[in-house]
Amino acid sequence: MNQYLKNLNRIEFFITLACTGRCKHCSEGEHINCSEFIDGDVAADIVRKVCGKFEIESLMTFGGEPLLYPDVVYKIHTAAKEMNIPKRQLITNGYFSKDMDKIRHIVAKIAESGVNNILLSVDAFHQETIPIEPVKIFAESVKSEGVMLRTHPAWLVSREDENPYNMKTIQILKEFEQLGIASSSGNVIFPSGNALKYLSDYFNSGQPVNSPYEENPEDLRAISISPNGDILKENVYQTDILDILENYVP
Repeated sequence: MNQYLKNLNRIEFFITLACTGRCKHCSEGEHINCSEFIDGDVAADIVRKVCGKFEIESLMTFGGEPLLYPDVVYKIHTAAKEMNIPKRQLITNGYFSKDMDKIRHIVAKIAESGVNNILLSVDAFHQETIPIEPVKIFAESVKSEGVMLRTHPAWLVSREDENPYNMKTIQILKEFEQLGIASSSGNVIFPSGNALKYLSDYFNSGQPVNSPYEENPEDLRAISISPNGDILKENVYQTDILDILENYVP
């Protein structure tokens, strides 16, 4: 086994950059002309192959808005369930349709595919461009399916900082608490992409900031596959995932 991957226990799939929101805190930027998405069959094959070599404890699908491509999400999580990955997580803003029947159908398929942990991105930033009512319908549908669901807000500066964005986020979270949906600790916004463009006044420009998502390249615990198939400076459409992992050098 590759010594740099001896502790690998997590797989992440960046389904697409396409998104239904236009959030000013987004680290990925404006999401313009982002129609690319990962191939569900290839992704499911990756899950099975990696689980055959490593003890994978968690898998996550995210975006963009991953539920713009629900069939891809189903295939990935079905494979994760088959391979007995304990934590099968989806991060979504909950807004991919205004059709109540479609929302409920997709939620039922999510549950059937094996998703057992959903983080719902709601906060002052998402709700500037995403209507809250369809998101609430999504949340209530998830609850009715018995899938674990928590809101997952983005905080500006820190969770405790009393800036206008955080105050608005607290109000939004209370609406979901009234539906019986608790909040995760969320995450603190990282100064990159749109956040650096629109919220620069809130960041200390003279202080270097490390990304909270950055892995130790000599001890990778998680691998993340991009919408175009890129991973670890290779590509899963060109090279088998197990060869990529075996030949990885920091």
